[in-house]
Amino acid sequence: MTTGETDDVRDVVGVSVLLANGRLAGRSFATRAEAEAWARPEEGEQVVELNLLCDCDL
Repeated sequence: MTTGETDDVRDVVGVSVLLANGRLAGRSFATRAEAEAWARPEEGEQVVELNLLCDCDL
């Protein structure tokens, strides 16, 4: 999760893996690099960033 030194809650972003079946992975990742290492792009998985306030894809 990235919070940085911002007061804008729209900038609070988390990272997850979108599985090939369209669902998000059932775990959290501390960094994008960690998510990329865990994801299997050859199986259709992709790393996504989510706004944690509204839980929306960015």
